[in-house]
Order: sequence, then structure tokens, then C-alpha cells
Amino acid sequence: MATELLQLTAQPLTPEAFAAFGDVIDSRSSEHFLINAGRTRRHHDLAKVEVAGDDARVLISIFVSQPVTVPLELSFLERHPLGSQAFMPLHEEQFLIVVAPPGDTIDQAEVRAFITDGRQGVNYAKGTWHAIQSVLEREGEFLVVDRGGAGHNCDEYPINIRVSLA
Repeated sequence: MATELLQLTAQPLTPEAFAAFGDVIDSRSSEHFLINAGRTRRHHDLAKVEVAGDDARVLISIFVSQPVTVPLELSFLERHPLGSQAFMPLHEEQFLIVVAPPGDTIDQAEVRAFITDGRQGVNYAKGTWHAIQSVLEREGEFLVVDRGGAGHNCDEYPINIRVSLA
């Protein structure tokens, strides 16, 4: 299925702008409390981890991603219908985010692009369409929390997108 090229300019990532697609993970704007005899600030419950289906379980992984070039050319978005997927940079890596709301198809008018400031992570809500990992400038390491277990949990949707920076 060929589609016309959708051109997007990545906007700064904010919790309000990203709310329809999941959670922004950022300790700088979260509530916290002290633990470990007052030596540790716990930034608690920063994202909603979702897992569905038989034998579902939560996975914690580290992804090492190679940098992309900008403008970023994408030929598809993917979704995980059985669970959320969170990405948190481990070394203040900036990355591009391209998302569309959950559904069986993608309406180009609803596709959005964001850029992190390097300290923000994201948690894509279950079924949210998103681009593959798109780290900027240098190789990046990300802590990833997503769903493991039985069942098909990755769909791809063909779409032609070019993302540039503001």
C-alpha cells in the first residue's frame, strides 16, 4: 500500500502533548519521596506498564541503538497490541519519536513527531503506533520495559514519513 509522503517537524516532548500516546518518563517533573534511610529519592510510578494475553510477563531489557540521520525517512510504523513499551535513555541520549493513536489503520492527520531533551523517556501505550528506535548524534543505550510471553505482539503499517527538526 503506497501512501503519499507525510512531512513532520519534531516538536519538544511534553507530557501534555504526548498524553494521547502514553507517558513521558521524566523524574524532573514527578512527585518523589525519600527511602533508604533518607538517602534515596524515589520517583514513583512514572509510567503505566500494560501487559495482556496468556502467559504475559514484563521484560526489562537494554537496547543499544545506532544513530539515525535527519531528515529521518520512515517507511512504516509499528505497534504492540498486547502491551506497552517504555524507552529510557541511560546516558542522556536525545531521540526522535513518531507516533499515531491506536487503531487498525493510521490517519496521517493524527501522526505526531517529538524530540526528547535527552533526559526524557517515553512509555508507548498498548497499541500505539510508533517509529523504530531513532537515537540522534551517537550510539544510545536504553532501558526498555515491555511485554514478553505468548502471542503475536508486533504489527507494522506501511506509511511514508519524513521527519525534520524545528
